[in-house]
Amino acid sequence: MGKDVIIACDFSSKNDVLTFLDRFTGRKPFVKIGMELYYSEGPEIVREIKRRGHSIFLDLKLHDIPNTVKKAMSVLSRLDVDMCNLHAAGTAAMMTSAIEGLTRPDGSRPLLIAVTQLTSTSEERMKNELLIDRPLDEVVMSYAQNAAKAGLDGVVCSPLEAGKVHSVCGSSFLTVTPGIRFAGGDVGDQVRITTPADAKTLGSDYIVVGRPITAAQDPVAAYERCLAEFVG
Repeated sequence: MGKDVIIACDFSSKNDVLTFLDRFTGRKPFVKIGMELYYSEGPEIVREIKRRGHSIFLDLKLHDIPNTVKKAMSVLSRLDVDMCNLHAAGTAAMMTSAIEGLTRPDGSRPLLIAVTQLTSTSEERMKNELLIDRPLDEVVMSYAQNAAKAGLDGVVCSPLEAGKVHSVCGSSFLTVTPGIRFAGGDVGDQVRITTPADAKTLGSDYIVVGRPITAAQDPVAAYERCLAEFVG
């Protein structure tokens, strides 16, 4: 499976996201649809973007009791997305139920990945607010191993953790990494960040890039720069 750049389409309306995607007249980028857009426009925006030829990562981060997540994933499986996710903190039982719900009658399903710790979470916040006293790196690896044992395809993690995730979960276990900024760019609310080139070196399989592309004066050029640095 080749590396790719996923654009985080964190827009609040159908018009905004379609106007943005209209700029891409050549290559159709892989896009992430998150909570803001999905809650604003509903499943039809997923169908519309899919009709336009884009691969889709539906980023809703499910986290609930196993039966609820199973039923929700069954609904999401009908949207023909390419990747979706949940929180690894929901436990192995929840992750296993998610796969059951996501798997279609013909046996196919989107890729399913788990969020380990959000890239806005520092070790200090994890300890002081979440009351998790183990080191951040140890927690991420434990969550990743739980996801792998449950049969998931990979995790969302920091690029800084990608190489170690592969070492403990195998090279085919996917690492999908946000927290990407161009050298010298604004870091925003992210804590654990790298450049696209560094993410490639560190072993990320996919990078998720939002504002460095969506807020750029020339988003297509910024996207092509990401591809050049990350994919080569």
